[in-house]
Amino acid sequence: MRIRATVAALTGTLALSALAVPAAQAADAPKVPNLASFAAKAPADEVVGDTKITKITVNGGKDIVVGTSAKKTVKIAVTATDPSGIEDAAAFLWHGTDFDADDGIDGSMVPEVMEGDCKVVNATTSTCITTVVADPKANIYSNVLAGKWKVWAIAQGKDGDHVSQDSYPATAYVKRASKLTTNASPEPVKKGKTITVSGALTRANWDTLKYAGYTGQSVKLEYKKKGASAYSTLKTVKSDTKGNLKTTVKASADGYFRYVFAGTSTTPAVTSTSDFIDVR
Repeated sequence: MRIRATVAALTGTLALSALAVPAAQAADAPKVPNLASFAAKAPADEVVGDTKITKITVNGGKDIVVGTSAKKTVKIAVTATDPSGIEDAAAFLWHGTDFDADDGIDGSMVPEVMEGDCKVVNATTSTCITTVVADPKANIYSNVLAGKWKVWAIAQGKDGDHVSQDSYPATAYVKRASKLTTNASPEPVKKGKTITVSGALTRANWDTLKYAGYTGQSVKLEYKKKGASAYSTLKTVKSDTKGNLKTTVKASADGYFRYVFAGTSTTPAVTSTSDFIDVR
């Protein structure tokens, strides 16, 4: 089932009291998280007192790469400070154009329990970890969700002061998992003869839950002579309408061929397994 979640109310520290889900999908809707320990109402972008969020790190600073079946667990670390110390802090990820609009949130990664696992840094500062899940069969339901996501975060001091922000400037990219192959032939081959190096660049399609060719992408063909320590780039090849790659080179010496894709804002970089050619 595809779940379209819309945050409609924020009470306590965070109470996602309404999720806009079609009736037929209601049974599959995520549990409504609630952090009852926060007494004050905390809508988006509100500061009460001197609590500050100083840093947010999503997935250890790495891209969130999602395939077609497996769930991806993502940790969001919120570091916050308050003269009285930090009571709690939490966060979730959302994608859309307007947090407050009824149809603004096209997808969301909301934890079942909106409470961070906090570790004290010092008397005024703590880092709290919230765990969310990216699921291609639930909240990562369409290719339009690939790219940069936004972070909603909240923190509360032990004196009751709190701060919330609906679009914290943290790096959070959700990308369609990619695959790349290389096949060099014929093998063995005589020195000076033509070698054909083929391959395919594919990526996860969240609309169909299958992998499909990534078309019109520049991919580098690299070569490493047997015994050498590093690869060198021979040429750049563009994937065709089905994601296929194909080019030719002259056989010079025993060595390894591989394709390397640098990645885009929606698809991660990937390097194929190398293919050895025996030149005689």
